Amino acid sequence: MVWVQFGLTALAIVVAAYFLAKYGDVIAIRTGLGGMFIGILLMAGATSLPELLTSMEGVKQGSPNIAAGNLMGSNAFNMVLLAVLDMLHRSQRILRKAAMRHALTGSLAIMMIGLVLYFMAADIQVKIGFVGLDSIIIIAAYIFALRLISGEPKGEKMDKEDIPDDVLKLWVGLLGFALAAGALILVTPLMVSSSVEIAEITGLGTTFVGTALVAFVTSLPELVTTIAAIRIGASDMAIGNLFGSNMFNMFALGLTDLFYTQGRFLGTIDPAFMLVGLFGLLMTTIGLVGNLAKLERRFWFIEVDSLLLFILYFSGMWLLY
Repeated sequence: MVWVQFGLTALAIVVAAYFLAKYGDVIAIRTGLGGMFIGILLMAGATSLPELLTSMEGVKQGSPNIAAGNLMGSNAFNMVLLAVLDMLHRSQRILRKAAMRHALTGSLAIMMIGLVLYFMAADIQVKIGFVGLDSIIIIAAYIFALRLISGEPKGEKMDKEDIPDDVLKLWVGLLGFALAAGALILVTPLMVSSSVEIAEITGLGTTFVGTALVAFVTSLPELVTTIAAIRIGASDMAIGNLFGSNMFNMFALGLTDLFYTQGRFLGTIDPAFMLVGLFGLLMTTIGLVGNLAKLERRFWFIEVDSLLLFILYFSGMWLLY
């Protein structure tokens, strides 16, 4: 029964993610904010809702390792999706074509991950109330990153007559986006409870299950939204969503501390997550460098940097196991 619940909730997340991409593109066109801006700010936040809600639920159930593994594991998985994009577009390098526009976002994502790893290693025992100072700094860093991104050019708004007739109205896009995000909020707790039961049944432990299984499930919105965005030609939205999600995941790690009343959240998670975090940092760096580099070599049917992302991810999961 638990596997049935797990499968149904995963399917519901997939469907909701598809509509996030669909209505997010409508908002991008109608507002003139551009696919990149929507992908980084709106899409990344919405598709990362399962990660945030899962972490909050993990803390609530007394499983901080589920919460941390979910967020850090999602960073690595998001970068695997860059390799998936490469495999889906063998004839053209859409990532390299859009690389310069996402250099800032990728760099800020690396900064956020590095900041979290620094605070985990430093173990600064300073709190404001019951919230760690390190978590407050992480939240502030994310707000600063958003201000930098919001200052970037977003593109010019289309004239009303230039917008295709088949594009939905703005209010429809906003309503549909809100309903899809709300569906994620409703389904996520059920997915979390089934994942916890699976962890107990298999005996794999919360560290591995949180990083591998839970992170994979909560990253399904990024997976489906990215593929859906590419299918409708919104490549900027897809790439911005992935780098932006890594930024949001680290913000969510700091935000989780607000719901962890027993003390500093970063001080309670398993030190093994330093390895998971480092893999996420390394893969995000490779994803950014690979997109900026002027390389066109392929190994069989896949780019060398994309192949390296796959190898790093699966080797990391093996080491953690």
